[in-house]
Amino acid sequence: MSDMFCFQCQETAGNKGCDRVGVCGKSAPVARSQDFLIWAVKGLSEVATRLREAGIEVSGEVSHLVTGSLFTTITNANFDEEAIRARTAEVIRMTNSLRPLLPAGAALSEAARYDSLDLADWQAKEPSVGVLSTKDEDVRSLRELVVYGLKGLAAYSKHANVLLKDSGEVDAFIQQALAKTMDDSLSVSDLVQLVLDTGAAGVKGMAMLDEANTSAYGHPEMTEVEIGVRKNPGILISGHDLRDLEMLLEQTEGTGVDVYTHSEMLPAQYYPAFKKYRHFAGNYGNAWWKQKEEFESFGGPILMTTNCIVPPRPSYMGRLFTTGMAGYPGCRHIPGGIGERKDFSQIIALAKTCPAPTGIETGTIVGGFAHEQVFALADKVVEAVKSGAIRKFVVMAGCDGRQKGRDYYTAFAKALPKDTVILTAGCAKYRYNKLGLGDIGGIPRVLDAGQCNDSYSLVLIALKLAEIFGVGSVNELPIFYNIAWYEQKAVIVLLALLSLGVKNIHLGPSLPAFLSPNVARVLAEQFGIAPNITVEEDLRFA
Repeated sequence: MSDMFCFQCQETAGNKGCDRVGVCGKSAPVARSQDFLIWAVKGLSEVATRLREAGIEVSGEVSHLVTGSLFTTITNANFDEEAIRARTAEVIRMTNSLRPLLPAGAALSEAARYDSLDLADWQAKEPSVGVLSTKDEDVRSLRELVVYGLKGLAAYSKHANVLLKDSGEVDAFIQQALAKTMDDSLSVSDLVQLVLDTGAAGVKGMAMLDEANTSAYGHPEMTEVEIGVRKNPGILISGHDLRDLEMLLEQTEGTGVDVYTHSEMLPAQYYPAFKKYRHFAGNYGNAWWKQKEEFESFGGPILMTTNCIVPPRPSYMGRLFTTGMAGYPGCRHIPGGIGERKDFSQIIALAKTCPAPTGIETGTIVGGFAHEQVFALADKVVEAVKSGAIRKFVVMAGCDGRQKGRDYYTAFAKALPKDTVILTAGCAKYRYNKLGLGDIGGIPRVLDAGQCNDSYSLVLIALKLAEIFGVGSVNELPIFYNIAWYEQKAVIVLLALLSLGVKNIHLGPSLPAFLSPNVARVLAEQFGIAPNITVEEDLRFA
């Protein structure tokens, strides 16, 4: 049995693939269990798709199982092999229960027919169902591009689901697309179209999540966020799930325990509904990859609501809790499904025994520039553009990561001319959101729309500007896209932009290893996708 093969994230070994242990920290057995889970989910998705084609209704339970399983395998989300195996069993049981409902004689793939619940059988099967089981390099590249986009879309769907928002259309597409990644009759051009269709579904998924978040918590507004600490003990919440934050704030109210956001949870500070909680203290720390030092210094319990877990140090593992699709062996997991109230009492009890956080910085940062807030500033923005005060917008959304080469984004932001405005979303902002880049006529030069999924806001802003200035395409606007990526949620953002016709995106700090040379060439020729070069050379576009 081969150790593993994984190349789904930007930091994959040698920009080729991790084959012994993941750079993210996942072991070979975990990697193989994730690959087998994805194969099983493809089988379930094929059965569900065939049922719909036969006019048979597919329940929301099936769709939630598919999206939750995809989310579980995102980079840095779940390192717990036992939890992954349990989910796989759930998927196979569901497939076994649905398959008899199909019309007699329905042709199905091996994944859709697979019915064993024996671990030894799974382990024997694993070597033949991983990424490398697709021999043709270009077909493999396009299939994986679709699957990784679907993983990102599933994550965003899950965040909307917990706020009781669903899209049968998006769920059906995810399952249909997964089934198509096993269809050997599809040509390369068919798969390219499937990539674009995945991006279009991504736009719908992000719109659903935007509506779910804003209907529950209001539209983000310009907010000055404290980055220092208070004197009370605290709980640090990281990840992306706003519903988890809401439940934590409700349960900590009046307990003497403060709540701080971390990394991708920072944009929660911008929502009006959360500002009523006086113990919602501020943001602590920076991007996900600095968590070993920052979780150490925080001193209190940490709740990881989604992905971006770095294998923890023993010194704080006992203070690290997971929930939702996240998991790490040895860390306590808080259960609770869609629509259920989670019990965070053990986290709160632990917090009361811990010292107040150790401060690592002071001051404030400003954010909250999602679409409605920017629309409210539209007159000022238009005036600044027409007067020449704003010459260019630079979209620097996406992910941060630990590679030294990502210093590029800090240097690029510093070097941008003073008449440019940065539009950002995702944890990439931590490379420049504390640089004090100033403002243009009261408009901050860094406009933070929020989490990675809030890249949807940047799309709406671009479309609004195109409407205001009377141009036929966002590509005619003075906007340069210089996007950082790390994992699969960034992949669906990229595919969404491509589906909307956005061209000439610079993507870094390296092009994905899962793009074969031929697929990379197609993306360059059809969409103008290009890698970062140097700060000096790339400034030509700004």
